Amino acid sequence: MAAPAAQASRDDVTRIVIENCAIATVDAHDTEYASGHVVVAGNRIESIGAGAAPEGLENVVRRIDGTGHLVTPGLVNTHHHFYQWITRGLATDHNLFNWLVALYPTWARIDVPMVTAAAQGSLAMMARGGVTTAMDHHYVFPKNSGDLSTAIVTAARDMGVRFTLARGSMDRSEKDGGLPPDFAVETLEGALAATEATVDQHHDASFDSMTQIAVAPCSPFSVSTELMKQGAELARRKGVRLHTHGSETVEEEKFCHELFGMGPTDYFESTGWLGTDVWMAHCVHMNDSDIAAFARTGTGVAHCPSSNARLAAGIARVPDMLKAGVPVGLGVDGTASNESGELHTELRNALLINRLNTEHRERALNARQALRLGTFGGAQVLGRADQIGSLEAGKLADLVMWRIDGLGHSTIADPVTAIVFGAAAPVTLSLVNGKPVVEDNHLITVDEDAIARSARDEARRLARIAAQPR
Repeated sequence: MAAPAAQASRDDVTRIVIENCAIATVDAHDTEYASGHVVVAGNRIESIGAGAAPEGLENVVRRIDGTGHLVTPGLVNTHHHFYQWITRGLATDHNLFNWLVALYPTWARIDVPMVTAAAQGSLAMMARGGVTTAMDHHYVFPKNSGDLSTAIVTAARDMGVRFTLARGSMDRSEKDGGLPPDFAVETLEGALAATEATVDQHHDASFDSMTQIAVAPCSPFSVSTELMKQGAELARRKGVRLHTHGSETVEEEKFCHELFGMGPTDYFESTGWLGTDVWMAHCVHMNDSDIAAFARTGTGVAHCPSSNARLAAGIARVPDMLKAGVPVGLGVDGTASNESGELHTELRNALLINRLNTEHRERALNARQALRLGTFGGAQVLGRADQIGSLEAGKLADLVMWRIDGLGHSTIADPVTAIVFGAAAPVTLSLVNGKPVVEDNHLITVDEDAIARSARDEARRLARIAAQPR
């Protein structure tokens, strides 16, 4: 999709100028500037390059001295479960299946106030840490719980971040051999109808869209084959993307062989779930033929290193995926399996954990590959690489200024190494669609303290309700 050129050429457009900063563009050539400038016009990047900004710019409403900072594209999160913000710190010594069994009875009691508070907390933590495009895979819709999708979309809109809601679903409960309680799932017909209604109500396909919707049945072990097949048909009829969990654990691999007579990737292909419009979360247990199938079809991967470690799922073969040409982005995953809730720490964790791979070791990933996973790779996975994910003229003005001259980074000479290998860098400025969301390491669009109080109150209320017999 080509970027419309009209806006940046208008005489009345306002401009923000950032100068004297190091810049990592993450473009196709990994262009970097030791000292350069970025000019934002409206919601687009108008120019970027070495040295000072061009002379004679009109309608400059803000000029920023970026000395001591690195400017990068905003981080793009490709997998999350916002509602889990209010169930952090539980089942901390469980593998995936046992963790799900332990927590589903609690999750099945959520309602609109709980989900609103959890979404606000999840979004705030990510945005404060440099995320400009967030994503939520929400798949728990208890009966009579209210309009949870609208609650999530509204929280993202109020925060001011770009957002993809993957409208999830489950129709395979305990009585059908699944893991969620019977009262936590939808019917096949109900899930499809509600998903289509969510697309119709909230999806915006425009170039500078702030809200997009994906079709996202939860996982092979929590949905029926018919929901997978009809979900794929629905997504393609509506022109939206598809998302689910895939190949996360050895238990899932065994489940698929026992139930379907094939592994997860072959099962996904049999249901129409491989393609350039699909991305999967985790993909830890992928063999050579699985990776080849993803590369052949252009299927994307959301790599969630901290969650994979928290649940002892294993180490995804990210270097092999990248070598094969598989699109790979980073994901926080739900905060009940990654309590930090931050994506910028996943840059470091992705690099370090992949170096534990016995085949690749220190050659697995480097700092610039890690930054690319968290920016352009995420944009690819969400189908928005023409609009976000790199700093290039004509793209949307989603960018982050990281402070790297303080205690945590001042002795690391290379700026990209500083933010990937070093401690989490403070965010001096984050722009989304050309508008400030973070200033001096604080959110300016919402009240962080109020969000913390609300989330704490709703977490306590959920705990009380979950303790009562159903």
